[in-house]
Amino acid sequence: MKKMFLPVAMAGLLLSLGSCVSKKEFTKLQTDYTYLQSLYNQSQVDLASSRTRVKSLEERLADAQRLNAELKRQYVSLQGSLDKSLIQNNQGSINISKLVDEINASNRYIKQLVEAKTKSDSLNLVLTNNLTRSLTRDELQEVDVQVLKGVVYVSLADNMLYRSGSYEVNDRAKTTLSKIAKILSDYREFEVLVEGNTDNVPISRPNIRNNWDLSALRASSVVQVLQRDFGISPKRLSAAGRGEYNPVATNDTEIGRQRNRRTQIIITPKLDQFLDLIDKAPATSEQQ
Repeated sequence: MKKMFLPVAMAGLLLSLGSCVSKKEFTKLQTDYTYLQSLYNQSQVDLASSRTRVKSLEERLADAQRLNAELKRQYVSLQGSLDKSLIQNNQGSINISKLVDEINASNRYIKQLVEAKTKSDSLNLVLTNNLTRSLTRDELQEVDVQVLKGVVYVSLADNMLYRSGSYEVNDRAKTTLSKIAKILSDYREFEVLVEGNTDNVPISRPNIRNNWDLSALRASSVVQVLQRDFGISPKRLSAAGRGEYNPVATNDTEIGRQRNRRTQIIITPKLDQFLDLIDKAPATSEQQ
């Protein structure tokens, strides 16, 4: 409320003093007002950015809470097995030492899973913040960066990347793609899927059969720019086209169709470490 009051108050002061101060003083007041107005505008941009970061942290908290609930469930199950084993041991039918070893092995496995997920979440947050800071205010009008369920989504408007009905990346877009490529180069442990999306308006080009073709060709063009122009390893890159079948808004309005015409760069941690951990899951007595 105070931030809104300051520019309004200055404006009122300028109007009231315009007729009773010197031109030099009036010009200084105008300059001060313009400066305060710019500070106010920047504070609104910072507020929006903070809200986005809060939303991302809330999603991470929800993921952590779900993981914590699963760990508690496993703990209760293991504790139940131990209690049952203690009873059976009194009857001379189980080896307590072996069960304790199994519990310790399970605890080590759970710790490895938690550490792997924490590292992945931290890298996602750093990557997102670095990418957002590298983009200009104008670029952020056409680029949306979000973290959803441990995956970074960078959505680029098609009118920034290509001409209407074309799949060739224009020079202006390459400036933005160079900044994204710089982040990808800094985080080599992430894999990259480029996904093309269109609206439901049929394409009418002799060399493009339908929106499936157009979306796939656009994704392929971005992948080739990342590889050829900016040196991203092709082993990390994949291209996919989803045509008109993955809309984020209605196709009944021009604004909705414009939102649906997008290319997404989807950045994910490599799954090797998680798959290795799954393969190394300790066996229990019941599985042996």
